[in-house]
Amino acid sequence: MSPTTLPAAGPEHGHVTFLGAGPGDPGLLTLRAVEALANADVLVAEHEVLDVVRQHARAGVAEVHTDTGPQSDAAPGTGTPQLAVVDGASTTAGLPAVRDAAHLVMEAARSGRRVVRAVSGDPGLDAYAAEEMLACAAAGVPFEVVPGVAAAVGVPAYAGVPLRDAQGADVRFVDARTASDRCWTEVGASDGTVVVSTTLDSVGAAAGELVSAGRKPDTPMTVTVAGTTTRQRTWTATLGTIAQTLKQAKVLPSPEGGRPVIAVVGERSAAAQREQLSWFESKPLFGWRVLVPRTKEQAASLSDQLRSYGAVPHEVPTIAVEPPRTPQQMERAVKGLVTGRYEWIAFTSVNAVKAVREKFEEYGLDARAFAGIKVAAVGEQTAKALVAFGVKPDLVPSGEQSAAGLLEDWPPYDPVFDPIDRVFLPRADIATETLVAGLIELGWEVDDVTAYRTVRASPPPAETREAIKGGGFDAVLFTSSSTVRNLVGIAGKPHNVTVIACIGPATAKTAEEHGLRVDVMAPEPSVHKLAEALADFGMRRRAAAVEAGDPVTRPSERRPGARRRRSTT
Repeated sequence: MSPTTLPAAGPEHGHVTFLGAGPGDPGLLTLRAVEALANADVLVAEHEVLDVVRQHARAGVAEVHTDTGPQSDAAPGTGTPQLAVVDGASTTAGLPAVRDAAHLVMEAARSGRRVVRAVSGDPGLDAYAAEEMLACAAAGVPFEVVPGVAAAVGVPAYAGVPLRDAQGADVRFVDARTASDRCWTEVGASDGTVVVSTTLDSVGAAAGELVSAGRKPDTPMTVTVAGTTTRQRTWTATLGTIAQTLKQAKVLPSPEGGRPVIAVVGERSAAAQREQLSWFESKPLFGWRVLVPRTKEQAASLSDQLRSYGAVPHEVPTIAVEPPRTPQQMERAVKGLVTGRYEWIAFTSVNAVKAVREKFEEYGLDARAFAGIKVAAVGEQTAKALVAFGVKPDLVPSGEQSAAGLLEDWPPYDPVFDPIDRVFLPRADIATETLVAGLIELGWEVDDVTAYRTVRASPPPAETREAIKGGGFDAVLFTSSSTVRNLVGIAGKPHNVTVIACIGPATAKTAEEHGLRVDVMAPEPSVHKLAEALADFGMRRRAAAVEAGDPVTRPSERRPGARRRRSTT
């Protein structure tokens, strides 16, 4: 059996995986961690890592928190184990959270289930994981350990602070909450790098301990809060000036002074070096809150791309997709695909692919039903949706990704080479007639079928509406004229400090008609090119601030009152 092969969970003892979820970035989970999460029946997780680990749990499983009681761990009467996401930060019956989590781990394991106990960072550095492992050993419950990226190592890497170099100086790790006088004395006498785990309001005290123990007050020091996440923020100072630096930055005093931080002390954390190595916080859209007003299915890949630029995407559906009011026309067309009625089928959106696929599944059909039929896709995203369905499109526009671009490459009907002269065009109820008219002009007969209806989505929560109108978002991406109209209709007009990015001239014109200033336009009508254009805008904006010697800020920080509100975080 290979080291990564999942051991079988016995009916009497179950199995427990102690799993390190890393310091915060979901991308730092190991492959082994993802495998264990996908096979878990019960997940006992620290509160701060729930969002990191739950996305890799089995689809469709129940989520239960500890305050609902242990009886909720499984769905009664189902006969199959259900996944329970258990919040380790909650308490039950007044018990300490860690003991409650240990109790849940043992109870679930004894019932023969596969349990994952997820902690932040690495289990080997968790204060309580070893005790829970000993409890498993004493009870004869088999367990394994999946290491994770420790915060003390991962956070400095994201802050651009290497802990070692060619000179190979010592690296010492100190938890300021439990460090003894002897510990401070030893690290104070050393000239190596010291990584201190502490809290924001205790950084000054930790720096004082190091100076008292012998470190020079001018020793460089970096302090990073919310490390490896898009909320990360790093301050560079010295042991003697860090308290004043945090005060001048208006981060202290703060009600959130108890937030955990990682501080690095030593020459490798010097400001000049960090400016060159700060790869994460210097991403073009780092920390930007970007509004993505699309249907949820369409927003997913765009949001992933925005995250790669350091942004925090916020998806707000502006369009809801519903079946056609009269499905008979769509049903006849799908049957015509099978009986050889069509030479071509043209997909003009991801939603059209989805509508046809759902109708196929309803009839027990799959991608093999497209055999002998030529398939066209209006653009790269639609083509990807077809490939995911198992269909490789025969025609994708080589130029503009639109109905006009598709017509540029569409062959005219030739009675010699084309045995059938008909095209099936499944589309939205509000689609334009450009493609239909163009195909008819090329000699084709077109079955223009409403595959789905687009309706205005429900308004987003009040908090989101207030952020849109009050300048809480740094940018908004408009991917069509309808997203402009629908967003303004359901949520209001974005604040004038918000960067407006549009996919093309028609969308930009609609935005201007609604009183919006267009700052960014995609060089071609593609959602990915739109995201790239916004990233280029952010990069130029950042470079201009650095060249002028100004602090790098987000657009939302320019709104009235933003500086005052930011000082409390």
